[in-house]
Amino acid sequence: MMRGARVRFGWSASLLALAVTTALTSCGAVVTGSPVSIYDDPFTVAGLPVTDGPSGPRPGVSHAQLDVDGAAGTDVDLLATDAVDDIQKFWRTTYSTLFRGSFQPVRSLVSWDATADAGEGPLFCREPTDGLANAGYCSLDDSIGWDRGLLMPAMIDAFGPMSVVMVLAHEYGHAVQTQSGLVGDDDPTIVAEQQADCFAGAFMRHVAEGDSTHFTLNTSDGLNDVLAATVAVRDVDPGDPDSVHGSAFERVTAAQIGFTDGAGACTRIDEKEVESRRSTLPQQFDSPLDTGELPVTQDSLEQFAATFEQVMPTADPPTIDYSGADTGCADAITTEPVSYCPSTNTIGISVDALADRGRPTEVSEDDIVPLDVTGDYGAYVLFVSRYVLAVQNEAGQGLTDARAALRSACLSGVVTAALSPSDTAAAQRSTVTLSPGDLDEAVSGLLSDGLAASDVDGRTVPSGFARVDAFRWGVLGGREACDGRYS
Repeated sequence: MMRGARVRFGWSASLLALAVTTALTSCGAVVTGSPVSIYDDPFTVAGLPVTDGPSGPRPGVSHAQLDVDGAAGTDVDLLATDAVDDIQKFWRTTYSTLFRGSFQPVRSLVSWDATADAGEGPLFCREPTDGLANAGYCSLDDSIGWDRGLLMPAMIDAFGPMSVVMVLAHEYGHAVQTQSGLVGDDDPTIVAEQQADCFAGAFMRHVAEGDSTHFTLNTSDGLNDVLAATVAVRDVDPGDPDSVHGSAFERVTAAQIGFTDGAGACTRIDEKEVESRRSTLPQQFDSPLDTGELPVTQDSLEQFAATFEQVMPTADPPTIDYSGADTGCADAITTEPVSYCPSTNTIGISVDALADRGRPTEVSEDDIVPLDVTGDYGAYVLFVSRYVLAVQNEAGQGLTDARAALRSACLSGVVTAALSPSDTAAAQRSTVTLSPGDLDEAVSGLLSDGLAASDVDGRTVPSGFARVDAFRWGVLGGREACDGRYS
């Protein structure tokens, strides 16, 4: 990766080693229930209705006419050029509401094929582009460039065409930062990256509202794909000096801030704001050999159960049945691989099946964009979500509606945050602790099947955005925030 002030890459220079999340529509049933508020209504996404219509290029719209150095006229180049054109239209309107002066588009656009032989492709930021599977913004000559040969096709295959739009909206965010002076040389790179993720989220809201010339975006699987594209380039190893973009949890958070509150909220992201969101969450592994993985076994589950009771105690702790998820419950539907039965206050676990959910992602050297973020906490958060149903049951709260589904995700976030090893009080009472990457595994599951954000019968809300937002609300806000929001 090229470093320094000349170029900002929002995406890893080598995607071969990255793990990413799939963005699937929910495979479970959808709950019904009454709305909570404009942002908490389970049938809206940050105030927009949940839609399942088209998502991608608008049919019948003429392609943008922009000069692109090195362009080959491929479908990827046309898609990328249309994206830049719409992003520039957005900033022509938005820029003056946030900054002094008028908006100026970037000076040049560059397309290259990373598979080209050395010396065949154009230069980007005065550097060769052969082998450069990336997209970026170069402040040296105020240019944006993309690889049409490897990166963009892989993103489209994994997450659909709107992922390319998200990538370029992020890169254009860096151009806006440079033009406005929003980020200075003394600002940590993580601030610039989080702001750019946020700006991209604000633009995607613009698309979702129907205001984009070339694109549409539905707020169910379409928006999930966009979030997954953000997750795709998470920082896998926080100890790596090149880890400057943020974890999946942080990147999705920033994108959601922009989508929910607009581009103005992005200008308020600074080092203090980023650190406040990181709070006591783990940022480093204990040693270079630490993977952060704890294999899912009955013994490890027993450790987690003991920790849950310390973090969020109940007067009558639920019984844990490790012989299977199906406990013959009379008042709830069994949810594999872990379920909760209210009438008997029992959590049933199919240990082997849960362990399968917690196996780390296997990344092949041939994978340009691997398709899953999996690991131990992807399984353990499901256990957490069933335990917090017992907490809700004891409190007399409903377990079979949309509020219960979102409240389960939110309370799971509360327990998750309490497992942080940098939280002194939590460390003293916990037998297990959180590792870097665990939150990312939880986010992956919330975007896919959403079981960790489901009611006692396994029914989830239709929006992955809402599921992740509820979990994040608990991680950052605590139990009182969950009770207040989803009461």
